Amino acid sequence: MEEASNNLQSNNVSNKNKEKFSVKFEKFHDKHYKTLLVIPLILIVFSIGYMFYFHSIHNDFIKKDISLTGGTTVTVNDAKINSDTLKKDLSSKLESLDTRDIYDIISNQQKAVIIETSTDATQTKLILEEYLGYELDDKNSSIEFTGSTLSGDFYRQLIIAILVAFLLMSLVVFVIFRSFVPSAAVIFSCFADIIMALVTVNLLGMEVSSAGIVAFLMLIGYSVDTDILLTNRVLKGGEESLNKKIFGSFKTGLTMTVIALISVLSALIVISSFSAVLAQIFTIIFIGLIFDLMNTWVTNVSILKWYIKSKENKK
Repeated sequence: MEEASNNLQSNNVSNKNKEKFSVKFEKFHDKHYKTLLVIPLILIVFSIGYMFYFHSIHNDFIKKDISLTGGTTVTVNDAKINSDTLKKDLSSKLESLDTRDIYDIISNQQKAVIIETSTDATQTKLILEEYLGYELDDKNSSIEFTGSTLSGDFYRQLIIAILVAFLLMSLVVFVIFRSFVPSAAVIFSCFADIIMALVTVNLLGMEVSSAGIVAFLMLIGYSVDTDILLTNRVLKGGEESLNKKIFGSFKTGLTMTVIALISVLSALIVISSFSAVLAQIFTIIFIGLIFDLMNTWVTNVSILKWYIKSKENKK
């Protein structure tokens, strides 16, 4: 009996502490939600400025790999090749040389080496055969060459696909909410996710492949879902208080994003040694989801709260 009474008192104390924290956080957020907007605004201004600076140096918004610039990709099925040594020895003979290993997903043993260079296929084959000491054929290797014109056209088509997807997403958001400020907040948050992820990728020195461009396309969908959840709950959430609507959507949205982050990170850890293409996709999505936490639950929340309170004050 005494133990049950102690447990009841402990639960009451715990509930009171939770209520106190909730009340304190509501008061803090009501007071500082406009100030919190400064953080993402500083980051977005820095990101835009950095991208103009990056473009002035590289004449593009990303560092492109062979799949987007054109060149030769050679896969040699020889586990004895040291990719780092090969890159060091042939950097003066093959232009823009890059190498990476392919591992068996079960045994984690090296199975082959991928060699990428902007040198044409014939010259690349001759140089590699001289270095390796044997002839490259269909049994021990595969050679692919992509012209710069074809790669450039493909790159432009991918960029157009992203722009069209973003515009269609924006149109759908405006149709759903039919209000400028909430719709603009969703679109702005999605844009911020993409440009901040792009800046991070450039700062990391990552050469983006065609798969990496597709990852940014996927990021539009990942970014906008929690923003729509939040906006829909705030604008059409019944008779609950504004803070309760926000905190209710925060619990659901945070759970969605955290689960996605854990899934992407797990896949990244497992896949990174076996597939550079998948590793780049998961890396870009992971970076974008990290920024999505801030841009949804700081940027979008603050704009929505400001909008709702301004409407209430006008009544």
